[in-house]
Amino acid sequence: MLLPVLCRKKMKESLRFLFIVQGEGRGHMTQAISLRDLLIEHGHEVAAVLVGKSERRQIPEFFTTKIQAPVIPFDSPNFITDKQGKGIRLGATLWQNSLKMSKFLAALKQIDEQVKIHQPDIIINFYDLLAGLYQAFYKPTIPSICVGHQYLLLHPDFKFPRKKFLERTLVKLNTQVTAMGAVKKLGLSFRPMKDASALQIKVVPPLLRNELFDLHPQTENFILAYMVNSGYADEIIEWHKNNPGNIIHCFWDRKDLGPSYTPMSGITFHQLDDQKFLDFMRRCRAYVSTAGFESICEAMFLGKPVMMIPTKGQFEQECNALDAIESKAGISHHRFDFSILLKYLPQHHNESDHFRNWVHHGSELIVQEIEQSVLSYGSNSHRARRAS
Repeated sequence: MLLPVLCRKKMKESLRFLFIVQGEGRGHMTQAISLRDLLIEHGHEVAAVLVGKSERRQIPEFFTTKIQAPVIPFDSPNFITDKQGKGIRLGATLWQNSLKMSKFLAALKQIDEQVKIHQPDIIINFYDLLAGLYQAFYKPTIPSICVGHQYLLLHPDFKFPRKKFLERTLVKLNTQVTAMGAVKKLGLSFRPMKDASALQIKVVPPLLRNELFDLHPQTENFILAYMVNSGYADEIIEWHKNNPGNIIHCFWDRKDLGPSYTPMSGITFHQLDDQKFLDFMRRCRAYVSTAGFESICEAMFLGKPVMMIPTKGQFEQECNALDAIESKAGISHHRFDFSILLKYLPQHHNESDHFRNWVHHGSELIVQEIEQSVLSYGSNSHRARRAS
């Protein structure tokens, strides 16, 4: 069943936005780019973008180029990986971040300074922890909206992996902290769900890049892979040694091995490049990923079967994988074992038509929800700017 397209008039007055983006992984950044383009189309302005940074991650060049607004980095909490560069060490993450408390307090002050400089009508928080703490401690008179798939974790109908009560409690607590002071939470979803209005959760389609909509998918004889932590490369290489007839192209963020690295014939590791990645996604036979929300959505939009390998110790990715399976994206496994994927491919059913319709339904819905939040909140900065 096709979803109706929302029709509405554009808001008469333009709004000024300030984005705060979590810098871990690329998903939140591509969502920010997509929302920025959408807001500009509707006559609004993104004054500046604050991005959480860490020693482990660099802000990708594609983001600073495409966001087309001043990008201001600030110190933000980050995950600590194990010695193999695969899994997340929760205890070490909490301890190491606690030692950087003075940096994070300075970052809160930096956020406040940028809010005062740019005087936005609204702050959009792409799942950054300090953005939530800023709302709690500084209590700005400016409304904040949270955007991310993670806000569905607070939805009463969301299905979690069985058991793991502690992990479930911690990930929900982290999500609640990011959302402190928010007037609304836009939960990006693989599929339609009812809203949880009592919890201020509005379920909306994913925010996908405009470039995706112009792609014409085809199927070539290679598998595409993406890993958020480069330590998983050893698993891929080991599998390929035993299955040399297959072709694999993998994207990672390990910069010391150059733009492309070919450890053996038939397998190539590419440095992250958004256009190159989309071209490979358009042409691949199937997609294997460490269960990040954004790239799974891109694969579903292009009709590519997916196998997800949640990063060890990152419960949020286990939730993503389960939710994607519920949405018929593909399967999940605990290792980069492409044999499991190859056995699954003949039974995969392409659901891209339903997913595309859900995505195309989203643009007007998301902008409408944001504009209504500003108007109903009646932000002081909005009224002051209109009066001047």
